[in-house]
Amino acid sequence: MQFDSESVESVDSSVGQTEISIQRRIFLKFRAFLEWFSVIGFALAFAIVIRVFLVQQFYISGPSMETTMFSDNRVLVNKLAYRIGEIDRGDVVVFDRAIPNGNEIQHDDLIKRVIALGGETISISKCVVFIDGIELAEPYLPNRDTEMTDPADRCSTVDMEPIKIESDEIFLMGDNRPQSFDSRMFGPIKKDLIIGQAFVLLWPLSDLKLL
Repeated sequence: MQFDSESVESVDSSVGQTEISIQRRIFLKFRAFLEWFSVIGFALAFAIVIRVFLVQQFYISGPSMETTMFSDNRVLVNKLAYRIGEIDRGDVVVFDRAIPNGNEIQHDDLIKRVIALGGETISISKCVVFIDGIELAEPYLPNRDTEMTDPADRCSTVDMEPIKIESDEIFLMGDNRPQSFDSRMFGPIKKDLIIGQAFVLLWPLSDLKLL
């Protein structure tokens, strides 16, 4: 049986083109995969950088900051705030409270408000806070607490002797004074324990606001 040479060449050419077409499709699919992989990898890396160095979301657990925020609320924390700026009185901050637990150190992230700064002297008399002997105005305190006539109901620490805050420390308190575990109990904290400044109450959306 004989084949026409032109017919054989045509078949060979067709097979060659088919192989090239298959290889091209494989190449295009592989390139598309690499592009998607690069995009996803970049997005993950970007998200990690944002979370580690810039902004992180925190869940509120417990009543210590009521009525500014409530348990199960979510806040955004600016981790860069105090690397480029100074801590101000009234800032709401998240900090790492390291607690010895046997041979280990237990870390708890707490959220409180800055009340006294380094170099200042803080005292409390009948639930009223004094900074360097001057009464501190605290408009963020809940009316439900400030309107109570019995100081024992208004705050868990009715009176506190003057405490001098070191230059590298701050004194923190929760807005819900009767139910907050804060510097009144564990003392001032080092500024380098601050994770960042809470600046937005993010969730629920109905309560969205700047802090």
